[in-house]
Amino acid sequence: MSELSDPLAQARMQSRVLIESLPYLREYHNEIIVIKYGGHAMTDDALKQAFALNAALLKLVGIHPVIVHGGGPQINLMLDKLAIKSEFRQGRRVTDDATMNVVEMVLAGSVNKDIVNQINQAGARAVGLSGKDGLLLGARKLAMSIQRGDEQPPEIIDLGNVGTVTTVNTQLLHSLIRNDFVPVIAPVGVDEDGRTYNINADSVAGAVAGALMARRLLMLTDVSGIRDGDGELIRELTASEAARLIAGGVVSGGMIPKVECCLEALRQGVAKVTVVDGRVENCVLLELLTDQGIGTEITG
Repeated sequence: MSELSDPLAQARMQSRVLIESLPYLREYHNEIIVIKYGGHAMTDDALKQAFALNAALLKLVGIHPVIVHGGGPQINLMLDKLAIKSEFRQGRRVTDDATMNVVEMVLAGSVNKDIVNQINQAGARAVGLSGKDGLLLGARKLAMSIQRGDEQPPEIIDLGNVGTVTTVNTQLLHSLIRNDFVPVIAPVGVDEDGRTYNINADSVAGAVAGALMARRLLMLTDVSGIRDGDGELIRELTASEAARLIAGGVVSGGMIPKVECCLEALRQGVAKVTVVDGRVENCVLLELLTDQGIGTEITG
């Protein structure tokens, strides 16, 4: 009889996994773990359920997950239904007033509440928030420009209602954490005049992790991690090595802003950041509670 078909052997294997997780449970007990939740993990039903169970398990064993989510595909779907055209510049959505209304409705509404409901059903208590709730995320308009050569001034790009984080209301988040809630944050911010901004979820996750001095930041993506010039997965990087990969063009495209957010979080005091393959079921538990880990780990 094989080990997989022998109930006793299966039980022994499960007990070994539990014992392996023990030092990590001690290490992260009562620590804050910020998780950027996005990509395929948010659209596949099995992965959505697994993520909710992972978040609930962490909370129930005394680890404090704080979740920041995206929702690009869901926004695109709603914009298509409403026949609102969407434009992107430098990988960012140009967000006029009509688009901003849809972004807020989708992110702070249907997407946020679906995640909250899934975590609640898994056995924890989640609370959905946007940056407007309790002035959680202060923001200002994002200024963006493109260099056009030595002899020309840079091109100024107006992205509309696209912002960047200026402040994080950590008092609100700590209050929820102390009372055993799981904060689930939609990346919508507000400025001093009450204007609403669409903010990149990676940037929000990095800002929240830094403001909370989180022990870990996990960035769930649709890739296995950061790869070197030969296409091989890099398991561990220092911040300076990651910066050199960006400068050398090895890290490129959509991975650049993700890694830059990781580096900013490290500069703000986060101990460790990991780019995690969100397409792997139970990726959060595999990264935090096993010897192997999953993805690329970046440290200061």
